[in-house]
Amino acid sequence: MITLEQGVELVWHSFDDMVGGEIYVKKIPSMRVTDIAKAVAPNAAHHIIGIRPGEKLHEQMISLEDSFYTYEYPEHYKILPAIHQWGEDENRIKNGIKVPDGFTYSSDNNKDWMSAQNLQAWIEKNKTNISPI
Repeated sequence: MITLEQGVELVWHSFDDMVGGEIYVKKIPSMRVTDIAKAVAPNAAHHIIGIRPGEKLHEQMISLEDSFYTYEYPEHYKILPAIHQWGEDENRIKNGIKVPDGFTYSSDNNKDWMSAQNLQAWIEKNKTNISPI
């Protein structure tokens, strides 16, 4: 989960940091849809119906192809443009650490996971910033 404030912080950081053409990907925890359901409606009956055609089990934010131009920072990843050797431009890289070739950032290989209990705590902490549906 990401709060509105965290999203805005990443946008402001990118404005200060970017040269042009970079893509910024915030590091956030992964979670299971079933855990979201348990956090939001813990007493509701849940029925597992299986995956439907076209549904994905995992979300991929950085692909294998992007790994060649991706750098890691404490709070985010930055994918540099693949044109004009901009992926090797120190002015764009700054203090980033190159991810290994073949790296992907997706919900199934994320090291940071949010449990239903942690999600409930997050919702409680941020409920004033969550708009009603």
